[in-house]
Amino acid sequence: MIAIGNFLFRCRNALFPLAFGLVFLPGPPLFEDPLMALAAGALLALMGEAMRVGTIGLKYIIRGGRERRVYAEDLVTDGLYSHTRNPMYVGNLLILAGIAVASNSWTCVIVAIPLFAFFYACIVAAEEDYLGRKFGPAFDAYVRDVPRWAVRIQGLSATLRSTRFSWRRVLVKEYGTPFGWIAGLCALGLLRVAGTESLEAEHPLLTEVLLAVLVVAALLWGVARWLKKSRIVVAD
Repeated sequence: MIAIGNFLFRCRNALFPLAFGLVFLPGPPLFEDPLMALAAGALLALMGEAMRVGTIGLKYIIRGGRERRVYAEDLVTDGLYSHTRNPMYVGNLLILAGIAVASNSWTCVIVAIPLFAFFYACIVAAEEDYLGRKFGPAFDAYVRDVPRWAVRIQGLSATLRSTRFSWRRVLVKEYGTPFGWIAGLCALGLLRVAGTESLEAEHPLLTEVLLAVLVVAALLWGVARWLKKSRIVVAD
């Protein structure tokens, strides 16, 4: 798993595009109404995004590694990392599960969710192998105290109160991810409307709503990117 994880770490940015490719797998529907699938998927993705925002806003870890390899300067154990060892990956899995549910295909759900769970389990195995070798007893103690995937709720409110939240860091580091999945789900919804005459008849404003959400998301992405590139907003 460690070797697979090291490979996947180098190309992990391709996992989200792969997820959107899998939504076209045909299969029995999850919901009779495809809009219910889209709404349920969006809710899961929103939960995952909240996890990512909370992680970055409270304590950011450089995710790019070094030379596309696992790398860490420090062992970070505060912020949301004091409640789960992999809050960013938990968030990613929720977003990916949301994309799978939004497909409204049991085949996509059955294939995508276990597949991405395996991918991230391998990446985590590679990261933990590196961290264990670099930080030794300190990492071993962290592993004993904090769950790998579950989120420990106890003490969460105290963590949120005691840790300064940086919206600047969230804006600079995270603007691309929400735009990606929101745009993808809007595009999926528009495809569903175009391919289902009854859906457009039952929800005559659905196309306009989805297009409006897509336009707003694109505008916010553009503003955030401009603020970052012009260095008007700098991560602290």
